[in-house]
Amino acid sequence: MRYVDGFVAAVPTANKQRYIEHARAAAAVFKEHGVLSMVECWGDDVPEGEVTSFPMAVKCQPDETVVFSWFTWPSKAVRDEAMPKIFADSRLHPDVNPMPFDGKRLIYGGFEVIVD
Repeated sequence: MRYVDGFVAAVPTANKQRYIEHARAAAAVFKEHGVLSMVECWGDDVPEGEVTSFPMAVKCQPDETVVFSWFTWPSKAVRDEAMPKIFADSRLHPDVNPMPFDGKRLIYGGFEVIVD
């Protein structure tokens, strides 16, 4: 059964191009290790909520944009086997491909697909 990893981050708006380059480099590594698709979305209509919202969840600042991403895997087992290899890949080392945002405010999770 397919499996999805979802991510939400606040990225400095000035770093949009750096983020795109970072995501493209990561996509190559993830695809080598079995990810079926990676979708990276730059916030365009992401309202601030009164109780909760994407911007509130990642403590988005006025000079930042919310990014929403999801990666689709063939299964959780494929994802679980791939992740240690991905994190060990030197192409994703912070000295080679630094994250152009505050990773401490990244929210993420793995999800079983139940309706498609």
